[in-house]
Amino acid sequence: MRSFTFMVAEKWVRAKTLEESGEYHRRYSYAVKNATRRKILRLIDEGKLDGEIRWELGLNESQLNYHLKILEWGFCIERKNGRWVITEEGKIVDRIKG
Repeated sequence: MRSFTFMVAEKWVRAKTLEESGEYHRRYSYAVKNATRRKILRLIDEGKLDGEIRWELGLNESQLNYHLKILEWGFCIERKNGRWVITEEGKIVDRIKG
């Protein structure tokens, strides 16, 4: 996996080139294609905190942080007031099974 470079989703949505648009799509697709990350999105949407998510999914802190970084990198979640929240892009989880 490439190193994480966090960028504002709006930059990719307003992409001026096909390459920028492709990068947005690549990141987003990578983030939501994993079943564990889709479960994490659903739990965040339910208002669960990190510890609750780890317990429910049987993940250790390092594993959860890995998935959270990918979800943030893929524009699916962001931090607000010390909590993870689902972005508009992350709400696709309601339409994906698994």
